[in-house]
Amino acid sequence: MISTAEDCIFCKIVSGEIPADKVGETEHTVAFRDINPQAPTHVLVVPKVHQPDIASLAAAEPEVAVALLQETQRVANDEAGGSYTLLFNTGADSFQTVFHCHGHVLAGFDTLHFPAATN
Repeated sequence: MISTAEDCIFCKIVSGEIPADKVGETEHTVAFRDINPQAPTHVLVVPKVHQPDIASLAAAEPEVAVALLQETQRVANDEAGGSYTLLFNTGADSFQTVFHCHGHVLAGFDTLHFPAATN
């Protein structure tokens, strides 16, 4: 099921309705630690506007997509010394479970044990 802004967990985090371990916030984005980390550093960076995926965000609001990428770089520098993997799942078949655009900033793992990072 694709979420709407009314039932979206990330929209609720953005609005403050649901607490999160935030590591940053800008005019256009919120960055917070993943509650089920897949790497020693695992931070989600989400736009404040509700779009289902990165392509939709880039088409609808390119300036917000740029802000999202800039914030991922800041998070990676602060949290991981600038060396990281940035992952956007797009669609249910790619394991996207929350249909609000979000980038996973992953770092601190051995890429030999994280196959998606080796491609």
